[in-house]
Amino acid sequence: MDNGDSGDRISDQILSALVKIGTLTQERAGIARRVKSKLSSGKTIIDVVKELQYATSEQVKEVFRSNHLSLKIGDILVEFGHLTQERLRSALDIQKTQTGKQLGQIIIEHQFMSENDFLDALSVQLGFPFVNLSVEELDTKLLDQAPIQWCRSNHFLPVRSEEGKVVVVFADPFDKASIKGAQKLYGANLIVAISAPGSIENYLDQFASGKIKIRSTVDENTAIGIVDSMICAAIDKGASDIHMEPMKDKLQVKFRIDGLLVLYKNFPRETISMVTARVKILSKSNIAEKRRHQDGRMSFEHQGNSYDLRVSVYVAILGEKIVLRVLNRIDQIIRIEDIGMQPKVLERYLRDVLSVPSGVLIITGPTGSGKTTTLYSCLNYIKKPELCIITAEDPVEYVMEGITQCSIDPNINLTYEETLRHVVRQDPDVIVIGEIRDNYSADVAVHAALTGHKVLTSFHTEDSISGLIRLMNMDIEAFLISSTVVCILSQRLLRKICHHCGKPYSPSPFELKVLGYVPQDIGRYKFMKGGGCFACNYTGYKGRIAVFEMLVLNEYVREAILDHKSSYEIRKISIDTTNLVTLMEDAVSKAVIGITTLDEIFRCVPRLIPPRPIYEINRLLGV
Repeated sequence: MDNGDSGDRISDQILSALVKIGTLTQERAGIARRVKSKLSSGKTIIDVVKELQYATSEQVKEVFRSNHLSLKIGDILVEFGHLTQERLRSALDIQKTQTGKQLGQIIIEHQFMSENDFLDALSVQLGFPFVNLSVEELDTKLLDQAPIQWCRSNHFLPVRSEEGKVVVVFADPFDKASIKGAQKLYGANLIVAISAPGSIENYLDQFASGKIKIRSTVDENTAIGIVDSMICAAIDKGASDIHMEPMKDKLQVKFRIDGLLVLYKNFPRETISMVTARVKILSKSNIAEKRRHQDGRMSFEHQGNSYDLRVSVYVAILGEKIVLRVLNRIDQIIRIEDIGMQPKVLERYLRDVLSVPSGVLIITGPTGSGKTTTLYSCLNYIKKPELCIITAEDPVEYVMEGITQCSIDPNINLTYEETLRHVVRQDPDVIVIGEIRDNYSADVAVHAALTGHKVLTSFHTEDSISGLIRLMNMDIEAFLISSTVVCILSQRLLRKICHHCGKPYSPSPFELKVLGYVPQDIGRYKFMKGGGCFACNYTGYKGRIAVFEMLVLNEYVREAILDHKSSYEIRKISIDTTNLVTLMEDAVSKAVIGITTLDEIFRCVPRLIPPRPIYEINRLLGV
């Protein structure tokens, strides 16, 4: 049977199971089947069902577990997107040459996927829940009821109580002797789950050596330990933010790494109040206030370095969600030459923007797009002993010698409006406004530039042209904008392909269609994609790179502003007369040399107009 027939058989089996338990109607199952038949071969029926929003990934997993579908583990891995058909075939080919090895061993040994992801998929096939011990907070009181050697010899570990039953993970959930051994301790109605054998042994070793202590109650020391270890782990992993979200049955902690949220650990529900109180104490927030949102700051020492963390407490239905942003990392001030600008863009930026004595430079992009990093790279380039540089920021994120920095604090009436009123009286050469938030800050920026100052600021807009349009909609006169704004630099951060596991690949017809290209347009370029390995935590990406769209205003663009032309018209004039290269085009130029992927571009970069031919983009960028 060929792959097409096999894929149809698997799709039918999955759809029938979803219909059987009522997740899908017969009509919706038929729609999903027809949609899949019209898509590229890389799309599975589970992808289609999720994209049509008929069911979530977890709902589909529960269908598999409860119905015990007769699918091979390889088919399940492909269906849930853990493996491509090509990688599955590679693993099966390796298995033929290594007799006696199971497919799962080969997949894990060759780093096609992580052991935990494989076991999660295996649990779907076998019908048992999966427990990831690296993020699960275990109830150590249950372990205290059992001799360690008994758990070792029977290869099990108690995890938690759930609706009067004890969840116990086993290295082999079909080992009847092991299950009987656990039932003697925790009763016949225990819940059998699956986890990595190495994780079970490691946890038992730590408990036996005293590294894991019995905790009968949640106290202040517990909260201190949780908060400290969480922040240390976030710093070690290079996280920019820590998210602590209360849920019905747990406190879920995630780190934002390379722009995406990654699960760190789950803690018991009863830790929430003490952990929240601990963070509030450290950030000097009101510990008694639980009905209103709060902000705060805290300092943290780790491995001889001092870190500043900005704290946001947000009142939600299930409790207070806390987000900590890690700030003041001096080593993150990057030279302007190293921020990722292409040669011709960088040359023009230094010559026509940073070297001019006055005017407004605006850096735009969404939250977390690296605007502040670029802003400080610019300051690092232009600062000189003979220049007076003054900032007004909320808050100061990088401390830099040689410039005067002010952190906004509304609690003592140190507002943007109050601060900016005094900034212009400080005889500055360069004024940095952390962010244009309202008409007042926009007006100060423009009028400061009119009086001969150089002004650097940031703005939340989709692209460079949107920055101009938003200024025009903030009651700033068009003639003031056209005469003061020198440049608008828009940017995004894209994840870079891991150089350990990156391999060449050919873009799909769908990807080419989105870009407006045909196969002949990309024939001589080298696209790459990461397969996932230990170095990149099996994501296929490691680190990030910025993509830019730089609009340096010329007479044609200034005239378009005075004539109040639309964003489409200004964009067209900018492309035709200023050699503007769009965000999408800069991103494509980095994808064709294997720095990032098209998937990442489609996730992060706005698609306002189709990109020009690659050779034309490279000519404009000087690559």
